[in-house]
Amino acid sequence: MVESPNTDGTRTALEVPQPVVPFRLNHRYLITILLIHALAALVFVPYFFSWSAVVIGLIGVHVFGASITIGYHRLLTHRSFKTPKWFEHCLATVGICCLQDTPARWVAIHRIHHAHSDEQADPHSPFVNFWWSHCGWLVYINRDTHNVASLEKFAKDLLRDPFYMRLEQNPLRQFGFIAAQFALYFLAGFLVGWCSSGLGSEGLRVGLSYMIWGVCLRVVLVWHITWSVNSLTHLFGYRNYATDEGSRNNWLVALLTFGEGWHNNHHEDPASASLQHRWWEIDICYYEILFLKKIGLARDIIPPRFTR
Repeated sequence: MVESPNTDGTRTALEVPQPVVPFRLNHRYLITILLIHALAALVFVPYFFSWSAVVIGLIGVHVFGASITIGYHRLLTHRSFKTPKWFEHCLATVGICCLQDTPARWVAIHRIHHAHSDEQADPHSPFVNFWWSHCGWLVYINRDTHNVASLEKFAKDLLRDPFYMRLEQNPLRQFGFIAAQFALYFLAGFLVGWCSSGLGSEGLRVGLSYMIWGVCLRVVLVWHITWSVNSLTHLFGYRNYATDEGSRNNWLVALLTFGEGWHNNHHEDPASASLQHRWWEIDICYYEILFLKKIGLARDIIPPRFTR
């Protein structure tokens, strides 16, 4: 039996979730993670550098990151607000381009995390070890998360939507969206390079730079920023609330994620669209949800139950 955490959120060391044993590699995840990291490393090759690619990559970190923090997390997982269905599907499609699996699988795993946070059944508790929570859990098959039963139990609401159901019936459909982003970024870069120089060779160079900086590096950065919520915010930071797991508020992660780092606040009040419980715990994502309301794309926003 797993012990409850101490009042400061610490806990004795955990074993990996039992359904992971015996260890079997998830080859699709492992190959994808290694390949995209290898491609992202090409940013150090001067040929692939262009200032416009750097700008597009940095903008993309927030735009695509928001599809995870606002779309996958606050909208689809916790239903903290509502949007028109077409806009919800747009957010989900952008989220798919972050290579963090289908919306229903992401939602199911995160809901399992909340149901068993920092217990042995938690898919990614740092009380196993830091690297397990950061990314190690992704490269091994967990029989409790990689099955139809977990989807039906933890993401049943999404599966009622034909858009999400089609993705689960054929998970390879998501790779159509992923491949399309590579093509669009290359085409945009090719046109920029060709129009600015009149040379096809320059169009090729800039097109490749857009793919490397705008897709590969951006995907890697959004991965690690997202994973830091699983790892860093359950180990380092302060606690506003004595929750029954190790969640903490971490200012660095909050800065990188535009608000998701106020994780102890989130575990105390997971239904809220806002993670800002003190005036200085700035939650940019919440302000962006409020902006969506201003332009008619968000409604029924759930406010925090607590503020300090």
